[in-house]
Amino acid sequence: MSGPPFAPPPIAGLEFDAQEISAAVRRHGLLSIELEMTHLCNLRCLYCYSRAGHQAQDEMSLAEIEDVVVQALSLGAKKVVILGGGEPLLYPQLRELVHLIRQLGAGVELFTNGTVLTADLAQFLYDEAVSVVIKRNSLSPQVQDELAGLPGTFARIETGLAHLLRAGYPGPNHGLGMQTIICRQNLPEIPDLWRWARSRGLQPYFECLTYQGRAVDHDGLLVSRQQLGVLFRRLSEIDRAEFGHDWQPHPPLAGAACRRHLYSILVKANGDLYPCVGVEINLGNTRKDRLADVLRENPVVHDLRHVYENLKGPCGTCRLTGECYGCRGNAFQLTGDHLASDPLCWLGDHEGE
Repeated sequence: MSGPPFAPPPIAGLEFDAQEISAAVRRHGLLSIELEMTHLCNLRCLYCYSRAGHQAQDEMSLAEIEDVVVQALSLGAKKVVILGGGEPLLYPQLRELVHLIRQLGAGVELFTNGTVLTADLAQFLYDEAVSVVIKRNSLSPQVQDELAGLPGTFARIETGLAHLLRAGYPGPNHGLGMQTIICRQNLPEIPDLWRWARSRGLQPYFECLTYQGRAVDHDGLLVSRQQLGVLFRRLSEIDRAEFGHDWQPHPPLAGAACRRHLYSILVKANGDLYPCVGVEINLGNTRKDRLADVLRENPVVHDLRHVYENLKGPCGTCRLTGECYGCRGNAFQLTGDHLASDPLCWLGDHEGE
């Protein structure tokens, strides 16, 4: 499969500038909201943070989801990120929700495994100017299918990508990204995957594995922080030399900065609220709590909205503090403290260990 080269959209995590983010913190507001609509998924990815599979009995209705979106937009959110805590394309009322969000003037970014994409659905997403991030972990059918937990996944992803390309992705106001989870099985091919994405105009969204969900059952997925350091520096060199992108390597995203804790919140399919998918500290539930109250009053939200001032250990004294705060998800999952130093970071005092 091939597609025409195209300049990618702004690096993920950098779509909001420092002034917008600071203003959101001061007003206890939002710039984006991360939304899971269903726990239903057709794959059983070995690394899945939510152990997605069967639909949960207590999932929100469309009306409840719409109410949450309206609350978020009233707090300043400009974008709704539809996550793959299950496969969002399996949600039967996806089109209604996307159309509503776009009518309200907000952008939509959708993460999908791509295996159930049809030509018609790809065209709908293009017509609604939805930015799509498709999940792909390998250029090898064997490795991709192993990580997805289902034979034939590689071929279905290829078909889904082809539908998106034929619909017009990527293009102006039609971002197309590729999410890749870095693990032992695909570690050797990550540089080639990066080149594959960049050369086709796909924004690479390559991230460190978070030790949670099904990953806890599969220790063979884990990559050491030394290996991550070598890999991220290599990707930075490739991006600078071959594609003209200059960035400082640091976790958890290659070529990007995670700043979601300053301006976003996660809404699970049952309405539960969390800081992000990795920091599994329940902040409330949208069926009884208003987003504005949670953002203003919850102490964990306050900790993370002022994360640079509250970081502990090497992350708190790192030369990149203010630009990076490590992965709060891995800090929480591996230490139990959402403000601890990121155990998988190779920078600062971790260098050479």
